[in-house]
This record gives sequence, C-alpha cells and structure tokens, in this order.
Amino acid sequence: MSPWAWSFLPSHSPADSAIAHPVARYDGLDAAELAAHVGAPRVVAFDEVGSTLDVAHELAAAGEVPGTVILADAQTSGRGRLGRVWRSDAGAGIWLTVIERPRDASALDVLSLRIGLALAPVLDDFTATPVRLKWPNDLYVGSAKLGGILVEARWRDSAPEWTAIGVGINVRAPEGEPQAAGLRVGTARIDVLRRVVPAIRAAAARSGPLDAAEVAAFAARDAVAGRRCTEPVRGLIRGIDPSGGLAVEIGSQIAVIRAGSLVLENEL
Repeated sequence: MSPWAWSFLPSHSPADSAIAHPVARYDGLDAAELAAHVGAPRVVAFDEVGSTLDVAHELAAAGEVPGTVILADAQTSGRGRLGRVWRSDAGAGIWLTVIERPRDASALDVLSLRIGLALAPVLDDFTATPVRLKWPNDLYVGSAKLGGILVEARWRDSAPEWTAIGVGINVRAPEGEPQAAGLRVGTARIDVLRRVVPAIRAAAARSGPLDAAEVAAFAARDAVAGRRCTEPVRGLIRGIDPSGGLAVEIGSQIAVIRAGSLVLENEL
C-alpha cells in the first residue's frame, strides 16, 4: 500500500451518512470566522465526529469546493495508515481534513511526504525542538510522535476526482502514551491552524515528483536515516528518492520501497 490510499467513487445512503451536526463554534469562533482566520473558502466544524476523513469524502461526493476544511474537537474513529486507530480526544489536538481536487495524479505518490515537508517548519514555531519526519507520513519531536498525515483519493475512471488530506496533530500528548509528543504548553489551536491550513493547501497545489530541494529538506529532518529497519524490508535506511520511495541498503544493493509500514529494529 502506498503512502496514500485510493478507491473509486463510493455510494452513500442517508442511513450510512458520516455527517453529524456541525457545531456553532470551535474554540470560540464560528464557521465564517474560522474560514477567514485559516484562509479557506469554507470550514465545517464538529464537537465530535467519527472521522473528519469520512465527512470529507461525503462532502466532496456532494460537490464541495476544494479547500474546504473539516475540523473536529474529537473523533471517535480517527484513523491512520493501514487501518490503525488514531487517538483523537476532545481538546487534545487538531483533527482536520482538507478537500482538494488535484489536476496532477502523479503528485499523489508524494503528497503525504510533501505535506509533511510543508508542516514541519510551521510546527517548529510551536515545539521545543525542530520537527522531524519519518517516512511516509509521520511527524516527530525527538523520538516521540507528534502527528500524522493520511491522504485518501477517490477516482473517477482514470483521474482523481478529489483528495481528502487528513492531518492529526497532538496539542498535548495523550496520557499513558510515552511515545507521543505534544506542542508547547499554552499553544492555541487557532494559532496553529492559521499556519497549517495554508501550508497544506500550498503543498497540495504542487505537481510532479519531489524536486532536489524537497529531497534535501527531507534529509535534513529525517528521523530514521542511518538506522536499521525490519519492515517493509530488513536493511539500513538511506533516505528517500524523488518518487517518494524509501531507500534501504540491503547488503551491497540499494532497494527503493514504495509501499508498506516502516518498523525500526528494536522498535516497540
């Protein structure tokens, strides 16, 4: 499975609708105020929803405009890659999805990496140490996970109809999870959103594979280069290539891995 997921256009019935009732305010701001603050054409916010990704897919299928942001104070079924659960407690983080309608299908292969590259320098201003990146879609502070990115695309025939760019960022680390990180104490979610949403949109507007500057920027923030991994293959991690593949040294060969989950040696 690649760093992004895809499927053909889903069908919905009223009984399985993902959309709940939007809230009147999110951190004291109404939908119009939120949209003005983050530079989005529309914001839809919820007290609680199963997953902002699910809401995004339903809204996009109904013709929602690109750039629409779905926010939730809490998610009951937040998800990460490969079906993993993403803990999304009320008030504890920023749980959002942005709807885009891409023109360049080839850019989807690197979109989660490109989003991470865009978010890391923004989040530096809200963390104690610089944000680091782990292929294909994780944000780290030190050795602890700060957030994750999940890009899902829906296709019509051979072209993407829309993408749902899901981002989860811990404002505070979940209790009982020592391998999780949060932002600096006192960080206001709206201050982060004001920076994060334009960064996501700018990254999503780019086309083609990663350029040399992006590959170099990833290398400067790579949380795992030089370490050994056991999955998706056993070897020594050597970084990424412009296609978004993970370069792993196996004996005297360099293999480029384009799918799977990265597990480090001795990682719990």
